[in-house]
Amino acid sequence: MAASAFLVPAATAAQAEQVRTFTVWDWNISGNLINGGSTTNGIVRESVTSILEQDADFASFNEICWGQYKAIQSSLSANGWPASADFSRFAATRDPHPEICAGNETFGQALFSREALGTSRQYELPWDGKAGTRKLLCAPLRDTPAMTFCTVHITTQTLVPPDSPPGAPDAKTQQLNHMLGLLDGFHAAGEAYLIAGDFNAQPDYGRLNGYYSPSANTVNNPNNTGAHRELDDADPAHCPGYGEWTADDPPTTIPPCGGYAKVDMIMARESRIVGSYTADALPIPTTCTGVPQCADHQAIVGTVTLRVP
Repeated sequence: MAASAFLVPAATAAQAEQVRTFTVWDWNISGNLINGGSTTNGIVRESVTSILEQDADFASFNEICWGQYKAIQSSLSANGWPASADFSRFAATRDPHPEICAGNETFGQALFSREALGTSRQYELPWDGKAGTRKLLCAPLRDTPAMTFCTVHITTQTLVPPDSPPGAPDAKTQQLNHMLGLLDGFHAAGEAYLIAGDFNAQPDYGRLNGYYSPSANTVNNPNNTGAHRELDDADPAHCPGYGEWTADDPPTTIPPCGGYAKVDMIMARESRIVGSYTADALPIPTTCTGVPQCADHQAIVGTVTLRVP
């Protein structure tokens, strides 16, 4: 009797799960440093065009100014993406400052959904000793509240912040470890999630071993102990286990397959993935006025099927 009472709810919960496929698009657009907060130089047009061409369900941005966020929001809405008006969220990581976003706008990260969103959550990450506050921004689907989309921009800082306790790791590791704890909490609460953003760490770095599942181990990305797969880690043509490069700055550590570094990622909980998945890095547009190219990162797009409660 006791065993039967336990098993029936579990079976009911399993039957209630959906199997859904999502396409995720993510780009660090360097909205301030390269694009100066502009909404008219082409960065908004290129972003929206790419989102629509890739038929994305979720889109996220790093290094975006408030005005750019509003312009993208307006353009997507004008293109019917989505029918609901409640489909985007913004998290400010820097207050207005004369040196950023034309001096009068907040600066941060944003996410968009082709379906209406529920109440978003902003989780502050450990301070990196620099101006501003890094955050994990997440929002659930309104009609499927156990499905959450998140975006993040981890610090570049590899020094230990001045307020850290003795023996603490560097700021980047602190932020990645804190975020991993948050994601594990989502999973423990029964949520499905996807996270996209600039992790500022290459897949083979020890800092990410707790993210990648051991099933992702390759000579290019060994020693993993985590519970996630990155949607470009299984491409046999592009550095298996690692993926395609995304940042065109000279890397501080040479990637295992050479070339530029991969730091922009789309991750899913391995236990929720159904079947195969795929991702690609998209060429950086060169059509933005006044600059050689529209950003210093490639956008990434990936598709995955998940079991969603």
